[in-house]
Amino acid sequence: MDLEGVIPKSPIKKESWKTVLTLAYQSLGVVYGDLSTSPLYVYKSAFAEDIQHSDTNEEIYGVLSFVFWTLTLIPLVKYVFIVLRADDNGEGGTFALYSLLCRHARVCSLPNCQLADEELSEYKKDGMVSNNKSFLGTSLKTTLEKHKILQRALLVLALIGTCMVIGDGVLTPAISVFSAVSGLELSMSKEQHRYVEVPAACAILIFLFALQHYGTNRVGFLFAPVVITWLLCISAIGVYNIVQWNPHVYQALSPYYMYKFLKKTQKGGWMSLGGILLCITGSEAMFADLGHFSQLSIKIAFTFVVYPSLILAYMGQAAYLSMHHINETDYRIGFYVSVPEKIRWPVLVIAILAAVVGSQAIITGTFSIIKQCSALGCFPRVKIIHTSSKIHGQIYIPEINWTLLLLCLAVTVGFRDTKRMGNASGLAVITVMLVTTCLMPLVIVLCWHKSVYLAILFIFFFGSIEALYFSASLIKFLEGAWVPIALAFIFLLIMYAWHYGTLKKYEFDVQNKVSINWLLALGPTLGIVRVPGIGLIHTELVSGIPAIFSHFVTNLPAFHQVLVFLCIKSVPVPHVSPMERFLVGRVGPKEYRLYRCIARYGYRDIHKDDLEFEKDLVCSIAEFIRSERPKCIIGIDDLENDEKMTVIGTSSSNSEGVRMCEHGEDSSEMVGGFRMCEDGEDSSEIVSISELRETKSPERPRKRVRFVVPESPRIDRDAKEELQELMEAREAGMAFILGHSYVRAKKGSSLMKKIVINFGYDFLRRNSRGPSYALSIPHASTLEVGMVYQV
Repeated sequence: MDLEGVIPKSPIKKESWKTVLTLAYQSLGVVYGDLSTSPLYVYKSAFAEDIQHSDTNEEIYGVLSFVFWTLTLIPLVKYVFIVLRADDNGEGGTFALYSLLCRHARVCSLPNCQLADEELSEYKKDGMVSNNKSFLGTSLKTTLEKHKILQRALLVLALIGTCMVIGDGVLTPAISVFSAVSGLELSMSKEQHRYVEVPAACAILIFLFALQHYGTNRVGFLFAPVVITWLLCISAIGVYNIVQWNPHVYQALSPYYMYKFLKKTQKGGWMSLGGILLCITGSEAMFADLGHFSQLSIKIAFTFVVYPSLILAYMGQAAYLSMHHINETDYRIGFYVSVPEKIRWPVLVIAILAAVVGSQAIITGTFSIIKQCSALGCFPRVKIIHTSSKIHGQIYIPEINWTLLLLCLAVTVGFRDTKRMGNASGLAVITVMLVTTCLMPLVIVLCWHKSVYLAILFIFFFGSIEALYFSASLIKFLEGAWVPIALAFIFLLIMYAWHYGTLKKYEFDVQNKVSINWLLALGPTLGIVRVPGIGLIHTELVSGIPAIFSHFVTNLPAFHQVLVFLCIKSVPVPHVSPMERFLVGRVGPKEYRLYRCIARYGYRDIHKDDLEFEKDLVCSIAEFIRSERPKCIIGIDDLENDEKMTVIGTSSSNSEGVRMCEHGEDSSEMVGGFRMCEDGEDSSEIVSISELRETKSPERPRKRVRFVVPESPRIDRDAKEELQELMEAREAGMAFILGHSYVRAKKGSSLMKKIVINFGYDFLRRNSRGPSYALSIPHASTLEVGMVYQV
């Protein structure tokens, strides 16, 4: 199969070799820590009670052959040569594949998607759009878009993969640290090390998770040297064992030994595949962590460093074991028995450090995927702390961190051996890979527009291999494999309940939104007193007037002079450019001073400075007013509200737009352009300064707000008055109007729906955090009004 000919070449940024090699070096510490520590437990897990090591060496040679070809076909061929090319604008992972499919087949699970989102620069991936669309590909796309059940199945499949990644975040630290510590058994008696291993592993795990809130940037520079040292160590030991014990062990790389192995061991050999597949633990990280590096750097690191080091390590272990058949201890197949006695203690220390690094990578990856799920409405909102202002993607989630720690300790104390830990970890790993294998054919057909037969060939070839390993892992359900299934089931229930409740709540908002005729009947004052200030009304709607607004107007005696319907939403792209951050439009006639502002974020974007967000929000409205009939109008009309949305960038990204300056006291400094005149001056007078200014309040000092406006084009009188009013409202202060929703199932709903909505979703909503921008709002500036949703 000519891979280069059938897979589109995704554009790789032109980088110098120095940059590529630097990224490759850094990726060794972040991406390959888990994969590089797999020799600690693969052979021990493969021979755990299912098969015996005989004098003919057919078992050990067969396991080595399986390890070699598994490492070659899955990480090297599947991931390096194929899957890495299916990136979402440089991002990888299960959600990257799902995001690509959402954009190419309109199967997005986000309810508030707009046609305007398709105009984002990252919405279409360069190199993936082709005019060569087959009939079968078009039929597949139409079928997916027509049937909701298929869309839900696709979402559930992506969520299953995500849940297994979280399960891997529990199991990988446990098995890696426990396997590294197990080297103590060679230096202690059987009775002693039994009481040392578990406490030592638990102490290391507690220390590891306790350091998470500091972030990896402070110790990250040590990751790559530790992993490189470990790889050099195991490859050197491997070469030594090959030369010293069995130089002809390379013959076992022939696939013929796999046949002999299965023929001799039969069911026991098939069951041992659950331990053999642990040799590819961490391979998914190559794709999941793609966003932090580049395709070329990850390929170079694996192909020229990791892959040969692992092969030499496994060959060395097999060479040693092939000459040591009689050993009365229980750890005769372990990693440390093949390490020369003189260097066992240094190797033990390096192994523990490598296990910690590998665990750190999967923990960070778990935080990242939880953030993505939350951004796409599939996980309750949690507290996300960015641990580095310079390095993108380094986050810390306290609730998830301590949950993972408790689960890791429970697995370590409960199992106390690598066999059951390996069974559990193996099932989690192979399930994630199967999900990727199931999603890739859809990407090949819908995104790459290649032949359906190529997609079938991909899923048949790799799916058959992974299905064989999956069946071998699943058969050990009672011997530890139930753990990832139980964890995935719990997290899947949480994710689906939250997503289902969020979707029903949005549908209720859409069905009960207020007619524009109702708003027009109120008049410019909305039928109440308009007080100074800006009122931000949070809503999930991207069009129309939310029902909660009529609830406010009916029950409150006054409202702010400027009202903004604010919608902060995620779109199925990894990043949204600051130049495309906001969509701004009017609600009703101009004199009503009602605006709609939609802030768009990608699933990997960072929400950091809330004060900066407020400033960008006000500036985006000011820029919308100034430009009046802007150049970038999205061709999307809301037939009921006749809204036209305009793309506005953040103030920092738009050097030619309106900028806002805030001062704690009066300032008379002026620069060229024009200004709004002070009291007593002719409002039509234009002077040579370039800012909008307002009257200083005589009663009390307050923050002064000035808009710095470009000199051209000239602004008409109505726009000046509107800008002046917006400036006065901003100086008077901003109030955040948040709706506190009580979601209940409708009368007559099924029992299952009542359980999910009334208990599941309600419990998650009450225990999740509010919108990220609302966390730093002073209580005096917040107005919260309850409303019951019958969904």
